[in-house]
Amino acid sequence: MLDSEQDTFVQKNKNEEFCDLLEHIGIEAEAKEVGTEDVEYGDYYSGSFTQSPIMTTNHGCIKIKNFNIDVVQVIQKG
Repeated sequence: MLDSEQDTFVQKNKNEEFCDLLEHIGIEAEAKEVGTEDVEYGDYYSGSFTQSPIMTTNHGCIKIKNFNIDVVQVIQKG
C-alpha cells in the first residue's frame, strides 16, 4: 500500500453513498434507517398497471434538507 492511501475505509450503504453524491453537488441530505419514516408503511406499487411488479423492497429513506422535498423513499422493484 502506498503512503498516500488510507489504511482503513468506512463501509457505507447505498443510501449513504447517494447522500455523499448529493453533497458533492451542493445538496444536504441524511440517510435514515429502514422503518423510521411514516412514508415507508404505505403501498409501494399500484396493482392497476401491468408493468408494475408486485414485489418491492424498501431500502429506507433519505432526508433532503433546505428543499421543498422532505423525504425520498428508496425502493427496489423486482
